[in-house]
Amino acid sequence: MATAEATLRPMDPPAVTVADIRMAHERIAPSIVRTPTLYSKTLSDLTGANVWLKFENLQFTAAYKERGALNKLLQLTEEEKARGVIAASAGNHAQGLAYNGRRLGIPTTIVMPRPTPTVKVQQTEGHGAEVIQIGERFDDAQAAAYEIAAQRGLTFVHPFDDPAIIAGQGTVALEMLEDVPAIDTLAIPIGGGGLISGCTIAARAINPDIDVVGVQAELYPSMYAEMNGVALPTEGDTLAEGIAVKVPGKLTREIVRALVKDIVLVNERDLEKALALLLQIEKTVVEGAGAAGLAALLAHPQRFRGRNVGLVLTGGNIDTRLLANVLLRDLARSGRLARLRIVLQDRPGALYSVAKIFQEQNANILELYHQRIFTNLPAKGLTLDVECETRDADHLDRLVAGLVAEGYEVSRVELA
Repeated sequence: MATAEATLRPMDPPAVTVADIRMAHERIAPSIVRTPTLYSKTLSDLTGANVWLKFENLQFTAAYKERGALNKLLQLTEEEKARGVIAASAGNHAQGLAYNGRRLGIPTTIVMPRPTPTVKVQQTEGHGAEVIQIGERFDDAQAAAYEIAAQRGLTFVHPFDDPAIIAGQGTVALEMLEDVPAIDTLAIPIGGGGLISGCTIAARAINPDIDVVGVQAELYPSMYAEMNGVALPTEGDTLAEGIAVKVPGKLTREIVRALVKDIVLVNERDLEKALALLLQIEKTVVEGAGAAGLAALLAHPQRFRGRNVGLVLTGGNIDTRLLANVLLRDLARSGRLARLRIVLQDRPGALYSVAKIFQEQNANILELYHQRIFTNLPAKGLTLDVECETRDADHLDRLVAGLVAEGYEVSRVELA
């Protein structure tokens, strides 16, 4: 994890102004959800900061991307609307554009890479868009989208590097600071940079002293690298796929360079923990990118302690199987779920004796797996993997101590 410190400098002339953002809000307000900004006492106690959450996962398509997409669509000429729009996206931008395109009667085409999960294709088609799948990577899809736009005379709608998109995303900060003027710090996820660009312009116009902190996944530190003039790898399978952007926008990087002083990085474990906490404490589902702000508070507590921090829960579109995996991994890390590997003698009653210890320790056995063949133990030996449920880490320690006291060799199968 690291921090970027930049020297703030004015933009001349500014590509997006607070006036643009205010006009965008007037334009889109009748058609979006004015999501609540709520104080979280539990997360505040946990992090040492005063934490307010902006629930953008409550938008119709479960993400803030609707704001920028709608603002762009509403500013098209009648001729452009009739011809239609196109975008390259496999995520929230696609759904926000498709949903609002259908509402406004604007034909929408979305280009996605071939490996895009079927559920995302179906969701986008469900909003009335034509989906074209081309290439293996996002870059392939984007290049194809530009070609199709030229061939068909469509308007290309960039997911972040467009003044109308940036202005629409900036309405998030307008609402937050109108609802909670006491917020003095914003922790904003950065992918391509559209959200943090718009929010920073709006926030600094309202409160010039506000502290805006960008948050990126360690696996995709593209904006961080740009701001620091360093070369860092940008690849890997991150939970925060919504901000897994290899190259930030040209316009957004200039806005960030001018107005954002600090960018912090968060690792995958912090993202998983933040996502699980939001579900357990706030009873709200977020995707990995939506948990990035809270992950920053967990990873860098000294940076935010005592501050009035606003976090944007940017989206809630997460695959249910992935969500289940994250929650189960969180249970394992907290000691409430464990897999113990126990060495036994292969004789009658061996399993019963082990189960009796679990009963005495009031630990619940969920699954058992014997291994007799693929082991380096003697022929009469075996290993038993026991997946079990305990109350907490202390309870698990007592269970292991109880097994060891009875002469068993026990090891824990740990998570990465």
